[in-house]
This record gives sequence, C-alpha cells and structure tokens, in this order.
Amino acid sequence: MNRFEGNGNREAKIRYLDADFQILSPGSYVVCAVTGKHILIDELKYWSVARQEPYVDATASLEAEKRAGALPNQRR
Repeated sequence: MNRFEGNGNREAKIRYLDADFQILSPGSYVVCAVTGKHILIDELKYWSVARQEPYVDATASLEAEKRAGALPNQRR
C-alpha cells in the first residue's frame, strides 16, 4: 500500500487492486460507493477491483454485489 504523509482532509484517488490498492492522488479518506460515508485510508478493507469502488464494511460490499447482479439468486 502506498502511503503519503500530510494528506489533509480531502478525498484520495485510488486504484483498487487484488489484495492491495495504489494511491493515485493523496488524501485522508475515500467515499463508500453504497453509503456515502467517509472511510479513512488506514481503515479501508473492502473494495471491488472490477467496479473500482470502496465500501465501508462487508454489508455495503454485499449490497454493491447485489445491485450489480453479481450474486446468484438465493433461496429464502
């Protein structure tokens, strides 16, 4: 993971990779694609490589998968 010091309070631009990410433009946070919540770079754990989106938690990640139709139909 690339780290930059003195990022201030602005959104980072990130390229999401398998099991890692690359910071393209320094910042202190990214915005969850599902909830709109700010995610501190040091706390970023969930993202989609295919959609290049960050998620605040596993629940938001699952919701994004459902919205994208990436999950098979589940029985209730």
